[in-house]
Amino acid sequence: MAAVQPLQGLWTWRALAVLRIVTGFLYLQHGTSKLVHVPHVAMFDGVRLWSLDGCAGMLEIVGSIFILLGLFTRPVAFILSGEMAVAYFMVHAPQGHFFMPALNEGELAILYCFIFLFLAAAGPGTWSIDERLRRR
Repeated sequence: MAAVQPLQGLWTWRALAVLRIVTGFLYLQHGTSKLVHVPHVAMFDGVRLWSLDGCAGMLEIVGSIFILLGLFTRPVAFILSGEMAVAYFMVHAPQGHFFMPALNEGELAILYCFIFLFLAAAGPGTWSIDERLRRR
Protein backbone atom coordinates (compact mmCIF):
# COMPACT_ATOMS: atom_id res chain seq x y z
CA MET A 1 0.00 0.00 0.00
CA ALA A 2 2.91 2.37 0.68
CA ALA A 3 4.08 2.17 -2.95
CA VAL A 4 0.66 3.29 -4.19
CA GLN A 5 0.65 6.53 -2.14
CA PRO A 6 3.51 8.36 -3.97
CA LEU A 7 2.07 7.39 -7.36
CA GLN A 8 -1.40 8.47 -6.29
CA GLY A 9 -0.06 11.81 -5.02
CA LEU A 10 1.81 12.41 -8.27
CA TRP A 11 -1.31 11.87 -10.36
CA THR A 12 -3.41 13.98 -8.01
CA TRP A 13 -1.18 17.03 -8.63
CA ARG A 14 -1.21 16.37 -12.37
CA ALA A 15 -5.01 16.00 -12.41
CA LEU A 16 -5.28 19.28 -10.50
CA ALA A 17 -3.12 20.96 -13.14
CA VAL A 18 -5.26 19.52 -15.94
CA LEU A 19 -8.42 20.77 -14.20
CA ARG A 20 -6.83 24.24 -13.90
CA ILE A 21 -5.70 24.34 -17.54
CA VAL A 22 -9.00 23.09 -19.00
CA THR A 23 -11.02 25.43 -16.77
CA GLY A 24 -8.84 28.38 -17.78
CA PHE A 25 -9.19 27.55 -21.47
CA LEU A 26 -12.98 27.21 -21.30
CA TYR A 27 -13.36 30.32 -19.16
CA LEU A 28 -11.25 32.33 -21.61
CA GLN A 29 -13.95 31.79 -24.23
CA HIS A 30 -16.50 33.55 -22.03
CA GLY A 31 -14.36 36.68 -21.95
CA THR A 32 -13.41 36.63 -25.61
CA SER A 33 -17.03 36.12 -26.64
CA LYS A 34 -17.93 39.32 -24.77
CA LEU A 35 -15.08 41.55 -25.95
CA VAL A 36 -13.73 40.21 -29.25
CA HIS A 37 -16.80 38.18 -30.31
CA VAL A 38 -14.91 34.90 -30.67
CA PRO A 39 -16.79 32.66 -30.38
CA HIS A 40 -19.71 34.76 -31.51
CA VAL A 41 -22.58 34.95 -29.00
CA ALA A 42 -25.34 37.21 -30.29
CA MET A 43 -26.34 38.45 -26.83
CA PHE A 44 -22.89 40.05 -26.42
CA ASP A 45 -22.96 42.00 -29.72
CA GLY A 46 -23.49 45.37 -28.02
CA VAL A 47 -21.18 44.95 -25.02
CA ARG A 48 -19.20 48.09 -24.23
CA LEU A 49 -15.78 47.83 -22.63
CA TRP A 50 -16.66 49.75 -19.46
CA SER A 51 -20.09 48.21 -18.95
CA LEU A 52 -20.73 45.51 -16.35
CA ASP A 53 -20.43 42.79 -19.03
CA GLY A 54 -17.33 44.48 -20.44
CA CYS A 55 -15.62 44.55 -17.04
CA ALA A 56 -16.62 40.91 -16.53
CA GLY A 57 -15.10 40.10 -19.93
CA MET A 58 -11.83 41.79 -18.96
CA LEU A 59 -11.72 39.85 -15.69
CA GLU A 60 -12.45 36.64 -17.59
CA ILE A 61 -9.75 37.18 -20.23
CA VAL A 62 -6.99 38.33 -17.89
CA GLY A 63 -7.97 35.91 -15.12
CA SER A 64 -8.16 32.90 -17.39
CA ILE A 65 -4.74 33.62 -18.88
CA PHE A 66 -3.31 33.71 -15.35
CA ILE A 67 -5.17 30.49 -14.51
CA LEU A 68 -3.95 28.80 -17.71
CA LEU A 69 -0.35 29.72 -16.92
CA GLY A 70 -0.72 28.89 -13.24
CA LEU A 71 0.47 32.36 -12.24
CA PHE A 72 -0.90 33.86 -8.99
CA THR A 73 -3.38 30.99 -9.13
CA ARG A 74 -4.78 31.25 -5.61
CA PRO A 75 -5.66 34.97 -5.52
CA VAL A 76 -6.84 35.04 -9.15
CA ALA A 77 -9.02 31.96 -8.64
CA PHE A 78 -10.51 33.53 -5.52
CA ILE A 79 -11.41 36.70 -7.44
CA LEU A 80 -12.92 34.69 -10.31
CA SER A 81 -14.88 32.59 -7.84
CA GLY A 82 -16.37 35.78 -6.47
CA GLU A 83 -17.14 37.02 -9.96
CA MET A 84 -19.11 33.85 -10.68
CA ALA A 85 -21.00 34.10 -7.38
CA VAL A 86 -21.97 37.67 -8.29
CA ALA A 87 -22.97 36.50 -11.78
CA TYR A 88 -25.26 33.87 -10.32
CA PHE A 89 -26.95 36.24 -7.88
CA MET A 90 -27.22 39.18 -10.32
CA VAL A 91 -28.06 37.41 -13.58
CA HIS A 92 -29.43 33.93 -12.93
CA ALA A 93 -31.16 33.98 -9.53
CA PRO A 94 -33.43 36.94 -10.42
CA GLN A 95 -34.89 34.82 -13.24
CA GLY A 96 -36.54 32.72 -10.53
CA HIS A 97 -35.96 29.16 -9.37
CA PHE A 98 -33.18 30.18 -6.97
CA PHE A 99 -32.52 26.59 -5.87
CA MET A 100 -32.95 25.16 -9.38
CA PRO A 101 -30.04 26.45 -11.48
CA ALA A 102 -31.02 24.13 -14.33
CA LEU A 103 -34.13 26.30 -14.74
CA ASN A 104 -32.40 29.70 -14.49
CA GLU A 105 -29.36 28.63 -16.60
CA GLY A 106 -26.98 29.20 -13.69
CA GLU A 107 -25.24 25.81 -13.63
CA LEU A 108 -22.07 27.06 -15.30
CA ALA A 109 -21.80 30.04 -12.98
CA ILE A 110 -22.10 27.77 -9.95
CA LEU A 111 -19.65 25.21 -11.32
CA TYR A 112 -17.07 27.87 -12.21
CA CYS A 113 -17.57 29.47 -8.79
CA PHE A 114 -16.78 26.25 -6.96
CA ILE A 115 -13.99 25.10 -9.29
CA PHE A 116 -12.26 28.45 -8.81
CA LEU A 117 -12.86 28.27 -5.07
CA PHE A 118 -11.26 24.81 -5.10
CA LEU A 119 -8.26 26.11 -7.07
CA ALA A 120 -7.92 29.00 -4.60
CA ALA A 121 -7.69 26.46 -1.78
CA ALA A 122 -5.71 23.69 -3.51
CA GLY A 123 -3.32 25.73 -5.64
CA PRO A 124 -2.25 25.24 -9.24
CA GLY A 125 -0.93 21.67 -9.22
CA THR A 126 2.11 20.81 -11.30
CA TRP A 127 2.91 22.39 -14.66
CA SER A 128 2.49 25.96 -13.45
CA ILE A 129 4.59 29.09 -13.10
CA ASP A 130 3.62 29.22 -9.41
CA GLU A 131 5.13 25.76 -8.90
CA ARG A 132 8.32 26.75 -10.71
CA LEU A 133 8.67 29.88 -8.58
CA ARG A 134 8.02 27.86 -5.42
CA ARG A 135 10.83 25.42 -6.27
CA ARG A 136 13.43 28.23 -6.54
